[in-house]
Amino acid sequence: MRKILISLAVLFLFSSCKKTIERIAQDAIISAMTNGQWVITSFTDNGSDITSSFSAYKFQYYSNKTVDAIKNGTVDKTGTWDGSASTMTTWANFPGAISPLSLVNGNWHIDDNSWTYVVASQTNGTETKRMRLDKQ
Repeated sequence: MRKILISLAVLFLFSSCKKTIERIAQDAIISAMTNGQWVITSFTDNGSDITSSFSAYKFQYYSNKTVDAIKNGTVDKTGTWDGSASTMTTWANFPGAISPLSLVNGNWHIDDNSWTYVVASQTNGTETKRMRLDKQ
């Protein structure tokens, strides 16, 4: 009986530590995303460079998982976002957005990142998009 109790205690401790580590990683991502505004410095859609279409936009992410698309200093659309450190993914949704902002919608794989930039890609059928966001 004592061995079972010790085993359960160790199992609980390790699962608790794993959850704590995941929560700390998630908190760090949220902190990095919400501290400052982001701009799209590169965007390709099926190999076509359309970065200039986003030149008027800045993005402000919030810890409540909303994001403002700010166009020329005014909030153009408010959407939602989320991300996962464990799967290296993020997603965004700007309901009712038109191009180019609608191109940001969907699930993205994070290919490379630091505290000041994110490079992500998205593939839907034959369409491949690549985006780089840099913190200002």
